[in-house]
Amino acid sequence: MHLTVRRLVSLAVVGVVALGACSAPSSGSPAAGQSVTPGAPEVNPAGDIPDNQVFIVYADPSGAFSLKVPEGWASADAGGAVTFTDKLNAIRIESSSTPTPPTSASMTAELPAISSSTPGYVAGTVTDVTRSAGAGILATYEGDAAADPVTGKVVHDAFERYEFWHAGRLVVLTLSGPVGADNVDPWKIVSDSLTWSA
Repeated sequence: MHLTVRRLVSLAVVGVVALGACSAPSSGSPAAGQSVTPGAPEVNPAGDIPDNQVFIVYADPSGAFSLKVPEGWASADAGGAVTFTDKLNAIRIESSSTPTPPTSASMTAELPAISSSTPGYVAGTVTDVTRSAGAGILATYEGDAAADPVTGKVVHDAFERYEFWHAGRLVVLTLSGPVGADNVDPWKIVSDSLTWSA
């Protein structure tokens, strides 16, 4: 009888230990005190433009063209260009009167100047593209953004430089954000939204 009682006690202890091991949180489960909220807001890596970003129309003061830019971004005019920025991303729009349309060769000829003014420059490609505004030229490259004035941190950016031409008007559209940020769709919205007024 005593052996049977001892055996039952031993089995009970083993069962409690096994139950405790099964109920311990795994590395993939929330820790004690944490909860998972279904439908929680999307968390984007640094530089990713949210999927629910709203775009508004920017009309060039000359009246020659318009395009979409993200709502709520800060804007500044400097050096004959308007720039829209938010956190780590930027959209720069330049416009000028030019008698001939850009070509892959003319874009390639501009890259040495861009390279010399862009720290950490890494060459990309020059290709012909077609957007709603018509034919254009796209140059891709990488470079360092200006250091953060507070932290001094420098972010390595990916650049898309588009050149579109219509009736003697050249529009240069430069989109930039951290390398690795998933901004393919937002940049496509912006570059495909250019509309000529006449």
